Amino acid sequence: MSARQATISRKTNETQIDVSINLDCQPGPGVTQNIEVSTGIGFLDHMYTALAKHGGMSLTMKCVGDLWIDDHHTADKLPFPLVNDRPFLTKSWLPLAQDSAIALGTVFKEALGEVRGIRRYGTGFAPLDEALSRAVIDICSRPYCVTELGLKREKIGDLSTEMIPHIFYSFAIAAGVTLHVDVLRGENDHHRSESAFKALALAIRQAVERTGGNDVPSTKGVL
Repeated sequence: MSARQATISRKTNETQIDVSINLDCQPGPGVTQNIEVSTGIGFLDHMYTALAKHGGMSLTMKCVGDLWIDDHHTADKLPFPLVNDRPFLTKSWLPLAQDSAIALGTVFKEALGEVRGIRRYGTGFAPLDEALSRAVIDICSRPYCVTELGLKREKIGDLSTEMIPHIFYSFAIAAGVTLHVDVLRGENDHHRSESAFKALALAIRQAVERTGGNDVPSTKGVL
């Protein structure tokens, strides 16, 4: 089986990001999972590390951004024009993605390659103490994202909580997936956020699982 891995590097006046991913690092004999994340935002590092760990992926991400302005460019910078207050995706805009979430979605899509011989759909439930989150993903080349996180704090560590739904959205758009993430219950915003990332990790892990076949998982015959 071919390795499902990719590396991208992007540099602009606002951020410099280098990301490498291997989708097939689930724990097992002869498998080493390597995770090194450095975005300059501690809580974001923690979330990406949890995503990779529980998603069975190796992930290396190094990001240098203009954090003296704020965390927006490093965590999420939507480079797409807005239509009805939502980013409008065109092929010409996608290569301009330079923030960490879009870079992660882009490298994920490159590593996965043609959507063939995988389960396509994935669902994950992840508890963290009193918090419980659900994530559902469809690797379908129809990017869309809905999140209901219910976060109340202004920040968790140095990460603005308003950025967290944008991180999920940006990942989904760049990866070409439909994504729903809901925090079902919880009082602590740290727990709510972390359980959401872990739920996404479990959903991704299930969706990218190889079926042993080579078929396109769609009645259309193409995705």
